[in-house]
Amino acid sequence: MNVTDSSQEISIAQNNLSHDPKTTRLERLLRERELRRSSRNFQQSDEPRDGNKEAELLNDSRLAEGDIWAVPKEEDFYDAYAFARASDGCQWQDGRPAKQRLLVVANRLPPCNSFEGVKEFDARWIGWAGVNVPDDVGQRALTKALAEKRCIPVFLDEEIVHQYYNGYCNNILWPLFHYLSLPQEDRLATTRSFQSQFDAYKKANQMFAAVVNQHYEEGDVVWCHDYHLMFLPKCLKEYNSEMKVGWFLHTPFPSSEIHRTLPSRSELLRSVIAADLVGFHTYDYARHFVSACTRILGLEGTPEGVEDQGKLTRVAAFPIGIDSERFVRAIDLPPVQEHMKELKQRFAGRKVMLGVDRLDMIKGIPQKILAFEKFLEENPQWRDKVVLLQIAVPTRTDVPEYQKLTSQVHEIVGRINGRFGTLTAVPIHHLDRSLDFHALCALYAVTDVALVTSLRDGMNLVSYEFVACQASKKDVALVTSLRDGMNLVSYEFVACQASKKGVLILSEFAGAAQSLGAGAILVNPWNITDVAASIKYALDMPADEREKRHQHNFKHVTTHTSQEWAATFVSELNDTIVEAQLRTRQVPPLLPTNVAVDRYLKSNNRLLILGFNSTLTEPVDALGRNCQIKELEFKLHPDIKEPLKKLCDDPKTTIVVLSGCDRTVLDNNFGEYNMWLAAENGMFLRLTKGKWMTTMPENLHMDWVDSVKHVFEYFTERTPRSHFEVRETSLVWNYKYADIEFGRLQARDMLQHLWTGPISNAYVDVIQGGRSVEVRAVGVTKGAAIDRILGEIVHYKGLKSPIDYVLCIGHFIAKDEDVYTFFEPELPSESPPASRAMAANLVMPKTSASKSGSKATRLRKQRSLSALEKKAANHGSGTAPEPILQDKTSLYEGSSVLDLKGDNYFSCAVGRKRSNARYLLGSSDDVVTLLEELAQCSSCS
Repeated sequence: MNVTDSSQEISIAQNNLSHDPKTTRLERLLRERELRRSSRNFQQSDEPRDGNKEAELLNDSRLAEGDIWAVPKEEDFYDAYAFARASDGCQWQDGRPAKQRLLVVANRLPPCNSFEGVKEFDARWIGWAGVNVPDDVGQRALTKALAEKRCIPVFLDEEIVHQYYNGYCNNILWPLFHYLSLPQEDRLATTRSFQSQFDAYKKANQMFAAVVNQHYEEGDVVWCHDYHLMFLPKCLKEYNSEMKVGWFLHTPFPSSEIHRTLPSRSELLRSVIAADLVGFHTYDYARHFVSACTRILGLEGTPEGVEDQGKLTRVAAFPIGIDSERFVRAIDLPPVQEHMKELKQRFAGRKVMLGVDRLDMIKGIPQKILAFEKFLEENPQWRDKVVLLQIAVPTRTDVPEYQKLTSQVHEIVGRINGRFGTLTAVPIHHLDRSLDFHALCALYAVTDVALVTSLRDGMNLVSYEFVACQASKKDVALVTSLRDGMNLVSYEFVACQASKKGVLILSEFAGAAQSLGAGAILVNPWNITDVAASIKYALDMPADEREKRHQHNFKHVTTHTSQEWAATFVSELNDTIVEAQLRTRQVPPLLPTNVAVDRYLKSNNRLLILGFNSTLTEPVDALGRNCQIKELEFKLHPDIKEPLKKLCDDPKTTIVVLSGCDRTVLDNNFGEYNMWLAAENGMFLRLTKGKWMTTMPENLHMDWVDSVKHVFEYFTERTPRSHFEVRETSLVWNYKYADIEFGRLQARDMLQHLWTGPISNAYVDVIQGGRSVEVRAVGVTKGAAIDRILGEIVHYKGLKSPIDYVLCIGHFIAKDEDVYTFFEPELPSESPPASRAMAANLVMPKTSASKSGSKATRLRKQRSLSALEKKAANHGSGTAPEPILQDKTSLYEGSSVLDLKGDNYFSCAVGRKRSNARYLLGSSDDVVTLLEELAQCSSCS
C-alpha cells in the first residue's frame, strides 16, 4: 500500500478513535508503548549494522517465515503508528511519522550527549548559557553558534544568577528538598534575604518563559525540569493556556511537614500544578507532593493527581534511566580494556570496593568511610584483602560548608589509612577529581562491591552505570534481544561463565532503591553497623546469588533507559491533554455576562435566586489559617451591599437568598433589605418585612436528631478544630479547619458508625461534602423547596404577568443542585420539533415530588399540604389560599407563572466546575461584578 497517500485518512480515523470514551487511558498508553518499541526497530533497521551481528540475527530461528516473532512489514507498522499518533497532532514526512517537537527547558544547557534521551523527538534545549554576555552583539553570536547544536540560550545577568541560582535554588530549595537544615549562623541572614532571592527566582523563571514563548510553535510539548524552574509552568500557561506543559523534578520532594516551612510554599505549589503533568522519580516523592497540595493548598488529592475546581493536574512517577547500551558497548573498547588490565594488575589479590559521588553533604561519604572502618575493625582477616576506591568529584568549592566537608573527609581517610595501612598498601584510595568516561567504565567493570550510601538522593544513576558495566557476553545478547523487541514473553536466567558479578550496596534513601532494591543490598547509611555487616555479606556472597541479583538489576537497567523514560513522560503528557480536553467538554462555560445583563434589561418580571456562603460572602482562606473564629461568622461581601440594595428596591425584580444557614445568620446579614430569605435549604421562609414561616411537610420525621447529635459531639471532641451545627432540619459536622487527612479518617469512621447505629432505620439523607458530613431529613433540598417558595412569592405579590427572567447563582453541593434543574424545560425525546420549541418558550417549574400526574397538579398538591399555608391560614382568614398555577392545558393558553422565552434562564455555579448549572462564575468577586452591572440596569429602567 502507499503509506504517503493513505496517512491522512488513517490520521482522521484515529482522531475519532482517540476520543472514543470506551478507550481507556491505560489502553491508549499500552498501545503507544508497543508502537514506540516497533518504531525503534524500524529506525534501527535503517542504520548500518555490524555484518556478523546482522548474520546472527538473520539465522535466528525465531525469524523464520511464518513464525509469530517475524518482523511485520514496514508499511503495516506505519499504518498502526499513524492510528496511534493522530490525536497528538503528529505530522508526516516521506510517508513516515515525523518526530514531535519538544522544547526541553532546564537551568543550564547540557552537553551534546544529553540529547540521547530525547533522540526520538525533534528536540530543542533551552537553558542558561552559563556565562555572562552583557552586550547584544555577543549574545547574538553565541545564540547563532548554539543554534547549530539545537540549543537556545537564556541570558541572565550576574546579580540575577547570584540571587536566583546561588541564593534561592542552592541555599534554600536544595537543602529543603534533601531534608537538610540551614546552619544556625546562616538562618537569620537567609530569613532577611529570602524575599529578594525569591523575587529574583520569579524574575529568572519569567525570563526563561519569554525565551520559550519566542520559540514556541503550536503543538509543541514543553518539558520543564527541576527545582530551578518551579515557577515556569504558571508563566507559560498565563501566556498560552493551550500549551502542553510538563514539569519533572530530579531531586526528592520532601514531606509536607518539611515543605510547609518554606515561606513561598503556596506560591510554588500553585505554580507547579499549572502544568498538565508533574513527574517524579518515585511514588514516594509523588505522594509527598500530592499531600503538600492537600494540606497546604486545601486541594483535593486523587489517585490521578491534584484536582483544583475541576482542573486535574496529573501527578505520576517516572523513574529515570541511563543510556545502558553506551556503557555496555564501552566495555569492549580498547581504551577501557587497557584500563581494566591496569586496575586488575594494580589490585591483584584484593577485592575492589567502589564509591563514586559528588563531594556533597547528601552523598553520605563520611558515613560510608566510617562504616568501612568498622568493617575493618570487626574483620581483621580482610584488612589486607580489600581496598575502597572513593571518587569524590568536587562541587561548590567556594562554599564554606563544602570546604568543611572536604576537610572532614580528608581527616577521616587519613586516620583510617594511618591505622590500617602498611608501607606497601592502604585500605582507602581517595581521589578529589572526576574520571573520564573510559576510566570510569573500567573501574565499574572490575569492582566487586559498589557502595552507594546517599543520605538523600533523587535517583543516583551511579548504581545504574555500575550494573550496566558488569555486563557479560550473555548480557550483551540480552540487550540486543530487548532492543529488537524479541523474547519479551519469557526470560531465563543462565549462569554466566565469563566473570563473577559485583554486588551493589544501595542506600534505601536513594530513589534507585525503588527500582534496584530487589537485586541490591539495601542499607540505612546512618547505621554504620548495618552497613559494615552488609559489606561483609557482599564480599562473602556466593557466585550464584551474585549472578541472580545482577541479572535482576541488569534487566531493569536495560529496559528502563533514558530514552524510554523520556518517551513515556511525553506519551503520558499527550494523553493527559486528551483527557483534559474530554473533561473540558463537560465543564460549563463561563457566564456570558453581556447576554445575561441584556436579557435582564429587556425583561419585566425578574427572579434572582442567590446562594449565600461563597456566593455573597467575603472570600476566605481555604484552610482557615487567618482566623477560624472570624471565618465561622459569615459576613456579606462589603462591595455587594450597595448593588444589592438597588436590586431589592427595583419593583420589577424579586430576590430570594436561598441558603443552608439558619435563620439567625440570614437575619443578621439581610435584615435591612427588601427581599425573601429562605433558610435551612428553603425549609423556612420569610419576606424581610414579615415573620418566619415553615415550608416543611407535616410528615417530616425528626426523631433521629438527638442520637446523631451525640455522634457529632463525640467526633468533634476527638477532632481538633472541627465543629458542628444543629439546625432544625439537619446537622452538619465540618472539619474544614482540621488536619485534612485526619479529618477524612474521622469522617469515614463517623459514617460507618452512623449507618450501623443511629440512622440505620431512619428516613434521612447523608451528604458527604468536601470537608463536611451532613445528615438531613429525606426530601430536604433546595430544589424540593423552591416550588413552595415560588408559589408563596407569587401568592404574596399577586403577580399578573409571568416571570420572564430567572438568574440562579450559588455554590451548592451536588445534593442541592436540583435547584439549577428546577427551571430547565422538560423536552420529551418523542416530542416533535414544533412542540419542543413551544415547550422551550413556556417552561413549567420542576418538582421533586412524585412523578405521577402533571407538574402543576403536583405543585398544587404540595402547596395545599404545606405547613406554610396552614400557618398563614391560622393567622389570616382561616382558609388556605387558592393555587396560583393551573394545569398544563390552561398554561398553554397563556396563564403561566414562568415564561422564560427559552434563553432567559441563567443558572451559575460559583467556583465549582463540576456542576449541573448552565454557566460558571469564578468567585464571589465575579458575583459582585455581575450584580453591579444588573444594578446599573435597574437604575436606568
